[in-house]
Amino acid sequence: MSFMREIIFGKTGMKVSELGFGGIPLIRLDKETADSVLRRAFDRGITFYDTANMYLDSEEKIGAAFRGMRDRVVIASKSLKRDAAGMAGHIDKSLRRLQTDYIDLYQLHQVSREADWQTIKGPGGALEALRAAQAEGKIRFIGFSSHSPAMAVKLAVTGLFCSVQIPFNFIEVAAADELFQAARSGHLGILAMKPFAGGMIDNAKIAFKFLRQYPHVLPIPGFDSVAAVDEVVSFYATENRVTPDDLAEMERYRSELGRQFCRRCEYCQPCPNGVLITQAMGYRVIAQRMSPAVAVEFCRLPMESTRECNACGDCLEKCPYELPIPDMLKSLYELYQQHRQVLKK
Repeated sequence: MSFMREIIFGKTGMKVSELGFGGIPLIRLDKETADSVLRRAFDRGITFYDTANMYLDSEEKIGAAFRGMRDRVVIASKSLKRDAAGMAGHIDKSLRRLQTDYIDLYQLHQVSREADWQTIKGPGGALEALRAAQAEGKIRFIGFSSHSPAMAVKLAVTGLFCSVQIPFNFIEVAAADELFQAARSGHLGILAMKPFAGGMIDNAKIAFKFLRQYPHVLPIPGFDSVAAVDEVVSFYATENRVTPDDLAEMERYRSELGRQFCRRCEYCQPCPNGVLITQAMGYRVIAQRMSPAVAVEFCRLPMESTRECNACGDCLEKCPYELPIPDMLKSLYELYQQHRQVLKK
């Protein structure tokens, strides 16, 4: 049984469920399990599915799950290509993988730097290919994703796009101010990626109590099991009420994580020196939640791999959040060593 409301997705006019489905976790599921999870989401009323060309076989799994029922779902994908030829190739690849003649929303993936934007909109840039594909009926609407609220505002006010996708959760709230105002003024649909802050929020009920305060924002959590789908959908069966205890719990998470934390997007990987960056970056949180004894053993391999970091800067160039990764890894390794020494006593 479905409790999903339908909302109008900005100026596209498309009717979509108030909760969407993010396609990244599909890459770690076998095809049969992925099919079960996707079909369960549909059966529970979720009609919006977001994926990307870079998400390995996520597009293929979505295409297979919804074969023969294309007109009953809204599919969004995206590409990191900045040039017209590369974007055109990725659009055609997405169409093949998704087994469809058209994609409802195609997005410029992760536009957070001015240099990228200048290339995209310039002669021979990706925007040319998106417009051409739209004219040919291959895509219906054009949007973008970004990890920079300031850059997202700049793109949102151009009038060139129908949607914006941005990280938004009770820890990352910057988008709620100027960006949401700009998006709503321009009638852009708003997609909230990373509703769990890249896995740092492990209380789904609290996460969605916060998000449901923004009915104009469409969250797209990643699901990797039928149980996960059922849990989140169940929140939408009741009236949303945020209590003082909920607010206190949100503040506890904020205090625990601080301002600098890894969202596990994995854009920094692979490290040329073999450092397991993503796993190592979660060490402090694991130690706080599970105890140092558990963290030392659980994180031994990634923490030891940090010794290979030579601060080459490769990860700094890739991180959309501009985190000082080598410095953070050094600090985390020192904490790991402190815990090891205490446990030896």
